[in-house]
Amino acid sequence: MVKHIVLWNFAEELSERERKEAGERMKALLEPIKELVPGAMEIQVVRNELSSSNRDIALISAFETLDALTTYQNHPAHVEAGKYVRSVTCNRACMDYEFT
Repeated sequence: MVKHIVLWNFAEELSERERKEAGERMKALLEPIKELVPGAMEIQVVRNELSSSNRDIALISAFETLDALTTYQNHPAHVEAGKYVRSVTCNRACMDYEFT
């Protein structure tokens, strides 16, 4: 299995209200993709609420195989969501790893 974790900060020019709305929209765009991609086990978008973190929002996902992750990354719904995500975020960090 493969875990795919992506962390972002919101673009600095966004107000707190815009950040909240952006987080809700990211969640609405990304989480339903789980039902569209065979092998997607988990897709969760989480907004940071704790001051101990240095990122604002995270995508935490799991896939049965590396091929399933690749299918997710190339799926038209993910490509479209990515356009919006890039418009409201910065400082992307990603980690993919295999687990059992």
